[in-house]
Formats: sequence, structure tokens, C-alpha cells
Amino acid sequence: PAAADPTKMGVGRSIAVLTSGGDAQVGMNAAVRATVRVGLYTGAKVYFVHEGYQGLVDGGERIRLATWESVSMMLQLGGTVIGSARCKDFRSREGRMKAAANLVKLGITNLCVIGGDGSLTGANEFRTEWSGLLADLVQAGRITEQEAKKSSHLNIVGMVGSIDNDFCGTDMTIGTDSALHRIIEVVDAITTTAQSHQRTFILEVMGRHCGYLALVTAQACGADWVFIPEMPPEHGWEDHLCRRLADQRSRGSRLNVIIVAEGAMSRDGKPITSDQIKKLVTDRLGFDTRTTVLGHVQRGGTPSAFDRILGSRMGVEAVMALLEATPDTPACVVSLSGNQAVRLPLMECVQVTKDVTAAMAEGRFEDAVKLRGKSFENNWNTYKLLAHINPPDVKSNINMAIMNIGAPCAGMNAAVRAAVRMGIIQGHNMLAVHDGFDGLAQGQIEPIGWTSVSGWTGKGGSMLGTKRMSRSLPGKMLEEISQNISRFNIHALVIVGGFEAYVGGLELVQAREKYEEMCIPMVVIPATVSNNVPGSDFSIGADTALNTITSTCDRIKQSAAGTKRRVFIVETMGGYCGYLATMAGLAAGADAAYIFEEKFSIKDLETNVKHLVKKMKTTVKRGLILRNENSNANYTTDFIFNLYSEEGKGVFDCRKNVLGHMQQGGTPTPFDRNFGTKMGAKSVLWLTDKLKECYRHGRIFANTPESACVLGMRKRALMFQPLAELKEDTDLEHRIPRTQWWLKIRPIMKILAKYDIQLDTTEHADMEHVKLGFISVSAGF
Repeated sequence: PAAADPTKMGVGRSIAVLTSGGDAQVGMNAAVRATVRVGLYTGAKVYFVHEGYQGLVDGGERIRLATWESVSMMLQLGGTVIGSARCKDFRSREGRMKAAANLVKLGITNLCVIGGDGSLTGANEFRTEWSGLLADLVQAGRITEQEAKKSSHLNIVGMVGSIDNDFCGTDMTIGTDSALHRIIEVVDAITTTAQSHQRTFILEVMGRHCGYLALVTAQACGADWVFIPEMPPEHGWEDHLCRRLADQRSRGSRLNVIIVAEGAMSRDGKPITSDQIKKLVTDRLGFDTRTTVLGHVQRGGTPSAFDRILGSRMGVEAVMALLEATPDTPACVVSLSGNQAVRLPLMECVQVTKDVTAAMAEGRFEDAVKLRGKSFENNWNTYKLLAHINPPDVKSNINMAIMNIGAPCAGMNAAVRAAVRMGIIQGHNMLAVHDGFDGLAQGQIEPIGWTSVSGWTGKGGSMLGTKRMSRSLPGKMLEEISQNISRFNIHALVIVGGFEAYVGGLELVQAREKYEEMCIPMVVIPATVSNNVPGSDFSIGADTALNTITSTCDRIKQSAAGTKRRVFIVETMGGYCGYLATMAGLAAGADAAYIFEEKFSIKDLETNVKHLVKKMKTTVKRGLILRNENSNANYTTDFIFNLYSEEGKGVFDCRKNVLGHMQQGGTPTPFDRNFGTKMGAKSVLWLTDKLKECYRHGRIFANTPESACVLGMRKRALMFQPLAELKEDTDLEHRIPRTQWWLKIRPIMKILAKYDIQLDTTEHADMEHVKLGFISVSAGF
């Protein structure tokens, strides 16, 4: 009900949270922290269960009340702070009876379980037999009739923690993105050394039954071959693989990369091991071949920004789902689809996960890939297209140009590489435009080939070169641009960049009336750390910037460990867009994030200072304040620093950091590499279709609004939206979209920082059903 007061929803109720499974995933702590804090916010009592199900069975000291402060400083820690264990006792009925008695005695009837499918299935069985367990306990005199009546029903909500991302129905499981970060670090380290020698590298990653990590890694590093359990290679793959590697060498590639999932197998169900592949390559081709098996490194380290935000958002959703559950609602898992929190029936997800295993066992590999969901299937199809060089014999005679606009950001090069290769596969001639619209006006245009873009996915910045466009919008150079479109015979244009790419694209479209050279299909791919392009929920580059800010804030917070009370004021980029400040605030556990979109006054600043003074009286001696660079012309970073310093005298001292341009640099994260790869490939396929539609009397003529689009991620799918239509949703002066989805997440950040504010519970996720293909191209993965 919309009218329910969220701060009273949990009064008189108790929630227990436990993490379970053989290994703890990075990112679980964010989920635990959010569950505890949101639980407390609703007025509920929250308990930690230490050491997973073992703790439920043992009871006593293992089930402890959680406090606000007990989850402080948890965000940046790997593993799970409350421990996890495999538990034999819980598998016996006697063990489960002990667990039930412990919960009943404490009045706990809401259980939040963070773990893999085994742990979640166990939770569901526990819930199903709950009334039977209580009846037996009453009969044995271990609990009273009264106690049994009070706890007659157990609610269960699951969150999936698994680096394999092998749980069907969820786009991303907690820990997957962080595992990819670890793997990509290793791949990057290996590829730099290997450039010095001619080598073949075989990298084995985790994934006994699921090839997700292997597949995404292969896509993120442009591997020559990937082995995944869902889709074994065709018979005779040995010849094909050797042919591919030799072919790459002859094209001048110094490095071959092969990615193997630990559960890889052949069509007849025999394992394919990295040693076996190494022997094959060495014996047949005589290549210098090295093998690296990653093992548990993949589970370690600090959680990525994506995982922290994912864990935090899922924790909120889990508490809401528990408190809204009735005896009739099935046990559910909360998960993320695109950028939306969803609830799914636990057992349906478990069933589909089992169906995948069955399909693989029966050799129905196409089905296995489909059952894994839309996101997995898309990854597989994109990978296959881009990895396997079979340019068609017949050329299309189409010239497609690609350019970068605006400030450089990580992931642009991945989009360019994918677009160039996809174009070549379609038979087009690809042209690179250097230095943005200036380059288009000055004719800095040259052909770009298959090998010219090899190795680009992992490179930060912009290889094509960009120009800040404030000085060089195309409007001033339309004459020269139209001449070059005609001189180089350009039939279609891919524009990769930020807000300036969008405005520039719009200017070219508006010039179509005067210059018919502009009547060609165009697509804008959003790429900017600011994430401020109309028509897309995510931009390439924002995830990398977010990780930079988050890890810097971790270090800053750490620097104060053991010192007296200290508050840090950190300024982030983003132009007028508050996305980076808000999301980094959620990921780094900030006390406040000042942004342009949410007006703040001296009153608000005062509230924040008082809040920090109060906080410093607890055991938590650190504060973190983020400020978006253009959030307010008068309340500058210096002003806020001075204000806090003055008001905090005697209670805390202040430090300030302006993060600056390091937010635009760095190696692209796995998210940005894959998002860029998908966007680049998809844009060229779309342009190819558009060109066929626009072909009239031997020439291309495109002048409808639909022929010039922004390719953007919207809720759950990648969509093409006409540039002209997006104009209404644009605040051109401040260079931001008028509607921004992430503003809805801001209250979560404030609740987790202990502010008394109202969480809007009207927009809660209703339970959905797992239908195949319902999960569309997930957020970049």
C-alpha cells in the first residue's frame, strides 16, 4: 500500500540475515550492510547469523543483534564479515529443528539468505517444512504452543551470491562483476608482457557448470577462442583452432589468447583441459605456449562499484519483500534486470537453473544457451560474430565512417573496435575520422582495417582522437562537412561520445534541409563519464569513472583509520549531472552527496553538519561528503570545506580532495568493455538495415527522424531513439536529460547514511515470473 509509512513497516518484527555457501563472494558485505540498515530504518530488529546455516543450528552467541555501527566500514571488504560455512547439521531434520527452535525463541520469522542456489534451495525447504518442525518442537516440549502460534509462518527472501553468475532469472549475481575485475587485471598484465614475445596464452577461469565468466572475459579481451560448458566446440575443433591461431599470426598478431572455463567439455562430454589445449598448440604449431589457472584469486579483492551498488539495492529490495510478504507469496529472490530491481519466485529460478544442467547433459546445447537467459545469449552471439574473421567475398560498396566526440573516456575504443569489425564482417569499407567534427570538416579521414583495431578493447582514452567541441560544433562547419561526406562518399556515420556527440548529431540532422549530403543514416553511441546523454540510462565510461572515485574514497577513508575524528570533502566530475556523485556516494558509503538536480540550501548544509557531529559521538569516527563539480555556483567545494571546518571545530577536522581528470582515465572496466562492444556491434547492424531501407535509384537518401538515432540502454533493453524526439527531454543549457532514473536511488543512499527521510514505497517491484528470453540485453553485460 502506498500510504504505508516505511519507517513503521518493520515495528515489532525481526529479521535475520545470513551468508552461506562454500566460498564467500565479494560484494556480500554491501548486501548485509544494506539489509541491516534498511531493516533498522523500518523499525525492525535485525540479527546477524554468524557462520551461515551452522550458526542457525548452533544458536546462542552465533545469532546476535546487529546495530547501525556494526556494519560500518564493511563496504570495501571482500568476503563476508559474518562468516559462511558449509553445514552438514542443517541437512538433517534434527539440525533444522534446532535452527527453528532458535529462531522461535528470538521471535525471528523473516530470514534473508545470501548465497548460491544450494543455500537458497535449502532455505526454501526449511520454509516449506516450518509448520511441521514447529509441531514436533511443541510435542517434544522444546517450545510452547504460544511461541509456535506467534511464529507460525516463516518468510524467506534470497539474494544470489555467486561469481559464476549461474543463477537463472538474474542478470547479475553479487560478486560476478568483481570477479571479472580480477580476471581482467590478470589478462591485461599477461597481454602486456606477451606483446614482447610471440606467445599463445591459455587462461583458465572459474565456472564448473557455467561459462559466463569465460565468455565475458573472452569478449572483454578479444580472445581468439573461448571454451564454455554450455556450447562445446564442433567435432574437429582441433584443426579449426590451429587454423585460426596460424591465421592470426600471419596477419601480424604477436599474441593469441584462449580462454577456458574450468568446466569446458567436448561434444561427447569429455573434459577439455588447459593442458590438453597447450599440448595441441605446442605439438601442431610449435608456438611458445603458457597456461595460467586463476583459481581463488577470482573470488578475492575488494568489491567493484557495480557490486556494491547491486548489493545495496538488493538489500533494500529484500527487506521490502520480506515485510510485504504474506503466507501465500512464494519465497522470492531479489535481483537486478537491466537497472531495475525485480522479485522472482525462488523455486522457478532454481528450476530453470536445473533445466540448463539437464539440457547440457542431454547434448541440447542451443537450449542450454537460451535457458541461461537473453543476456548470456547476446554475449555468445556477439562474441561469435566478432571473434571469427570471415569477411564476405562480395563487398557491399558501402562506406561507413566512425568518429569520437568530446572528452575521452574508457570504453570508447571497445565500441570503435566492435563497430569496425562488425562493418568489415558486413562487407562495408570502414573509415576512421580523427579529431571529431574538426577532422570531418578538415578531411582527416582514412580507411581502418581489421588488424588496426586489435587490442583496442583494453585501451583507455580515445585512439581516434577527440576534440572538445565547445569550440567546434558542426554547426559552424556544415559547408566543409557536407563537402567531405560527398568527397569520401560516406554513406553512414557512427558517432561515439558524450553530450556533445548528441548535440552535434542533432545539428547534422537539422542541416539535412539545406545539405542533402547529411541525408545519411547516423547513430550516436553514448560515451562519457558524466552519464548525461539523453536516451540512455548508462553511458560507456561511467562505470570506469565510478570505480576510480570509489577506490579513491576507500583510500581516503582508510588514511584516517586510527586517527582522530575526520571528515573528507571530495569533489567529483560530471558537469551538471549528479550521477557520479550519487552512485559513488552509494558505493563508498558517503554521508551526503551534493548535486545540481537536487537543490540544497544553507539549512540542508546545517542538517548535514549536525548529522556528522552526532555520528562522531559513536564508534564511527569518519565522515565522507561528495560534491558534484557544478552542483551550486556559490556553495563551492571550498565554501563547504570552510563551513564544515568551522562548524566541526573541536569535534572533527576536515580535509578536501578534488579528484579531477583521473576520473576520465584508466583501463576500462569489464562492464565498459562489454557495453562498448555490444553498442558498437549493434549500431553497425542497425545502420546496415537502415541503409537497405534508404537505398533509392542507386543512391542513399535518409531524411526521416528515425534514420538518426541514439542507441541507449533503457530499463532493460538497448533501444534506438530518434535524436529529434529526445530534444524535448533535454535541458540544453545544463547538458542533462530532464528525466533521470538514478534520482530514485538517492533516498537509499540517505537511508544508509542514517537520515530520517521517506522512502517512496509506491514503486515496488511486483513478483514476476521467469519466462525465457524475458531478460533482455542486461546492463552492458
